[in-house]
Amino acid sequence: MSARRQHAAGTAAPRSTATAPVPVEAHLAEVLAAVAPLAPVRVPLASALGRVLAAEVVAASPVPAFDNSAMDGYAVRWADVGGAGEQTPARLEVVAEVAAGSGEDPAIGPRQAVRIMTGAPVPSAADTIVPVEHTAAHRSDGAWADVGGPVEVVVAAAEGAHVRRASEDLGVGDVVLRAGRVLTPYRLGAAAAAGVATVEVRPAPRVAVVATGDELVPAGAPTARGQIPDSNSVLLAGVVASAGAEVVAVSHVGDAPEALLAELDRLGREAAPDVVICTGGVSVGAHDVVKAALTGRGVTFRSVAMQPGKPQAVGRLESGALLFGLPGNPVSVAVSFEVFVRPALQAMQGLDAVGAPRAEAEVAEGWRTPPARRQYMPVTFDADGRIRRATAGGSGSHLAGGLAHAEAFAVVGAEVDEVRAGDRLAVMLVGS
Repeated sequence: MSARRQHAAGTAAPRSTATAPVPVEAHLAEVLAAVAPLAPVRVPLASALGRVLAAEVVAASPVPAFDNSAMDGYAVRWADVGGAGEQTPARLEVVAEVAAGSGEDPAIGPRQAVRIMTGAPVPSAADTIVPVEHTAAHRSDGAWADVGGPVEVVVAAAEGAHVRRASEDLGVGDVVLRAGRVLTPYRLGAAAAAGVATVEVRPAPRVAVVATGDELVPAGAPTARGQIPDSNSVLLAGVVASAGAEVVAVSHVGDAPEALLAELDRLGREAAPDVVICTGGVSVGAHDVVKAALTGRGVTFRSVAMQPGKPQAVGRLESGALLFGLPGNPVSVAVSFEVFVRPALQAMQGLDAVGAPRAEAEVAEGWRTPPARRQYMPVTFDADGRIRRATAGGSGSHLAGGLAHAEAFAVVGAEVDEVRAGDRLAVMLVGS
């Protein structure tokens, strides 16, 4: 077993098979007990977008790296221009020019100036920058003064104006980013500005998706009687990526247990996933292939008190990969992923296992709920921010088309038998 796998393994799931429905929290607790953050790796900044920092980032160089000009203009001594005005211009001699990237440090004597461009190092003898717009020639015709010629400053300057001081943003050794932060483009830019070339991150969990069932055909392929397109693989590939993980394999097996066992063995050897997600075949049907193949092999099968998504499975495969067995109907797959799989993927990346973002919203039109099961209703938001069922069929687990309209899942407690207009519910925000 690799070091990565050892670190990811966490506590192995129990081998018992439960039949009585358990609360959502109980199944989620077992899932999270089986995962731990993946071992960190060091990568260049260019490969770190979206990853989670495993160690803080400290500045290797100051930001700014040196005193530099915030404006195109003239580097001067404030004593020469502090009293300048339209009627009392300060006349200075331009003795040099410094452009961005220049290493020159020209001397500046009394009543002298240096042309300077934005980002250029401020000459050691200067303490203030006068914007070119504050000079007489530029005001009259947009001109710059020539090196060797005069320039007239016609606006009084504040001492130290427009000088970006070295280290005013970050000093060497200052913390740029704390561990546990997701690396966004802005955060990567800050690290680069501080002279950092590589960062220590949690790798993306490697996920394999296995759709099961003789009835499935690839999306877009012709279907015969009894066959349906495999939409779950497409759905899962998308939500896995949205959770910061990497899909390393997508495959399909029929209803033969030996075929599933062979495929799981192949995936373990060739794709080395941290997580395997199987869809379908986890309930009580006569051809439930996942249950038939993996009962007694370190996988727990149980009913969870939720709708949709009642049949669930979780366990550890011989390869070390964490296995999720999700129901086969698309809405059940979507809900099960958000409730159980996304939090596990977050935990593997060193994030808080909180699942999708949550909010609260008012119900526009009510509906009935199933007894003694927590309901996850696909909903949309109306113009007033209230929630409505995404389709007339409500939370029917087979309504794949309705998922196209879902912007959230409204969470209804198991003790509730009816949702009424005006009620306020927690919602899991999943986009549309």
